[in-house]
Amino acid sequence: MDAHYMRRCVELARTAAGHTSPNPMVGCVIVREGQVVGEGFHPKAGQPHAEVFALRDAGDLAENATAYVSLEPCNHYGRTPPCTEALIKAKVKEVVVGMTDPNPIVASKGIEKLRNAGIDVRVGVEEELCLRLNEAYIHRMLTGKAFATLRTTLSMNGIVINQIGSGADQPGGYYSQLAKEYDGVIISSDMAKATTLPISQEAGAKQPLYIIIVQGEGSELHIPFLDEESASNAIVLADSPVTVEPSGVSVSVLDQMNLESILRLLADRGLCSVLVDFRDAGGVLVPLLSKFQEDKLVQKVVVELSPVWVVSPGPSDLAFGGSQSFPLKNVEHKEVNGTLLLEGYL
Repeated sequence: MDAHYMRRCVELARTAAGHTSPNPMVGCVIVREGQVVGEGFHPKAGQPHAEVFALRDAGDLAENATAYVSLEPCNHYGRTPPCTEALIKAKVKEVVVGMTDPNPIVASKGIEKLRNAGIDVRVGVEEELCLRLNEAYIHRMLTGKAFATLRTTLSMNGIVINQIGSGADQPGGYYSQLAKEYDGVIISSDMAKATTLPISQEAGAKQPLYIIIVQGEGSELHIPFLDEESASNAIVLADSPVTVEPSGVSVSVLDQMNLESILRLLADRGLCSVLVDFRDAGGVLVPLLSKFQEDKLVQKVVVELSPVWVVSPGPSDLAFGGSQSFPLKNVEHKEVNGTLLLEGYL
């Protein structure tokens, strides 16, 4: 039953997808005598962690119970007290951990604290599932860069097209879900000027930060689909000074306009994950992606294959990424409203 309860932890944790960064998503289940007596998840940064909510839910029934948690309990004071102290105070008899926390502040110290308090601790139940749950958080912790996913739509003859499939941006659609799950979306200035900005239609979704790339645009950039009220949810990264409308949009002029610098800047801002929305094969994003595989800058690729045949007079394919071909790993595919959606890892 250990795997069953840990899978429930992951399910609970996913409830807060898109809300927890720079913290990880975590779920916790308290089980006593074969019965679930408490559940909880971490809703967003600054609020109590999953263990605290689960222990509150369990009340006195947490004593001599087993706590399942998808990530190692913290053992330090941040914006909230240590979860190890809450578990010890509740007198749980055992803690089952999905994976250790790569954060050097934690890094097995929580497990050690629990064991020193006489609590049995087991680690590694459904570890692969827990690793995938927080792949972006883990990547940021280990590299200091945001986890990047490249997304694009191709026609049947391999042409990059500036559109997404029917229903993809509606509630339950794959694009709407991506916009909910990712902390930010990188788009070109051409897309910002001509297309409605990506939003999630999922209930309770926190909209992603819009990261707009500007190169050689001159002194002005008007973003027609962004109003002053939502201007604070966008940043412009440029290679030279630029005036942006509406006012309120943050502008940063980068000394080096490359993807690595951008991913480090975003990680410093607290973003764990970013979606690179590639819609123009001849646009400003191409130089950023020229060696993304060799430089290990993109971790995942999402390709939507649309059932149309397109004739293109200009640059039209994905001829970038490195000097050699490379295979994708853990590739998954599914049909969605007449389009084929492919996902794979580098």
